[in-house]
Amino acid sequence: MSWLSTYLYEWKHLSHSRFKLVALLLYLGAAVYGLHNGASLYNDRVTEIERIQQKAQEDRNTYLAYYEAGEKGPEDRPWVDVTSPFWAVWYSNVYHFKRPSSAMVYSIGQAEQYGYYKRVSFWASPLDADMTQEIANPERLQTSSLDFAFVFLFLQPVLLLILLYNLKSAEVEEGIFPLIEVQTTNSQGWLLSRVGFYLSILVVLNLGLLFYGALLTGVLKTAAVAFWQLLLFGLFYLLLWTGLYYLVLRRGKTIMGNTLLMAGIWLLLVFVVPAGVQQRVSIQMPANLMADFIDAKRDERTAIFNQPDSVLQAQLFALFPEIVNSPVANDSTKINLARNQSSSSLANELTKASVVKIEQENQTRNSLLRASYWFNPVMYFQNRFNSIAHTHYDNYEQFRQEIQILIDRQIKIMVLDTWEDIEVNEEQFQEYAKTLSVL
Repeated sequence: MSWLSTYLYEWKHLSHSRFKLVALLLYLGAAVYGLHNGASLYNDRVTEIERIQQKAQEDRNTYLAYYEAGEKGPEDRPWVDVTSPFWAVWYSNVYHFKRPSSAMVYSIGQAEQYGYYKRVSFWASPLDADMTQEIANPERLQTSSLDFAFVFLFLQPVLLLILLYNLKSAEVEEGIFPLIEVQTTNSQGWLLSRVGFYLSILVVLNLGLLFYGALLTGVLKTAAVAFWQLLLFGLFYLLLWTGLYYLVLRRGKTIMGNTLLMAGIWLLLVFVVPAGVQQRVSIQMPANLMADFIDAKRDERTAIFNQPDSVLQAQLFALFPEIVNSPVANDSTKINLARNQSSSSLANELTKASVVKIEQENQTRNSLLRASYWFNPVMYFQNRFNSIAHTHYDNYEQFRQEIQILIDRQIKIMVLDTWEDIEVNEEQFQEYAKTLSVL
């Protein structure tokens, strides 16, 4: 029996199996729904980023008008002086964004757990509440955050099980398998060609879904490499499950036995192993409750302001040696204000130390998870999909690092210009907005 005749036979069988056709349609519907969820999140974030940028520019234009009018600031805020570096930097209204990749249409990943924009200021931190607030499980269900990656990684093996569960075992139970062995002379090749038929269907179906997702967000124009990477890893993943199920079918004798064994493999790889790994990691590295960070933001920051002026000034001089002989350092009428305005730099150093510790612990946890990939393939492929779509934890860690770099730069420019007694004009204000927003 040739491969072509086997394919034609299997096509006839599939067309008369309502159970398998309904399973295919349900998978298709879930995948399309997941793609639209990803596309909707991507489009919402692009729109929101554009809105924030426009609003930030409008706010900057408002303060530019004070320079043009020769005014210090709003009448209802007499303490504001936009000609001072402190207030000029503050009102430069700088935001930093984690711009979404168009490949987000395929994998939402960590995108719903972390903030994707941050107003950078000298009192900000990469781990502020607006950056790390995690969605609780009931809220996650309400957001209907089913994405293509979930359907592909978790539901596709179930679909493959439904398509393959009765291959060979049905003929064995009906007692016609010996006749097939006589006709084919290679029963294993016959089984392999039947499995290959359904593998071909899923390859074509998934390829169509990937192209459909690309149409929703323009992936092929803006992230073509991500498209082909997802296609390649998706094929490897599908081959993994097909190979496992083929081994079951090759040795199986009954439909019930094959189905139970394949379902057991699915439960083991999709739920039991990942859950066991997560539990082991949680025991070995308990979740950081961010106590050090909270203390740094609350108690230790307060302690800074309670220090004597001489201690505060000594700490500032140690952090910024450039200001020791600055004009303001020798001006008794301006040094108190400069010292108070520069205190955010000391608070920033406190929070940075606690942030580094938290990120190191998270990286240790991630290293433990990565060490399990050789027996935990579903988690490996899930993280690969997230990484390709730029929705992985590492992508958001990089985003937080970029925020810290911008915070450090903003503080340094503000402090140095304050102690050098720089008078900010319109051009300098615009330069602040430009310099402080570009990495």
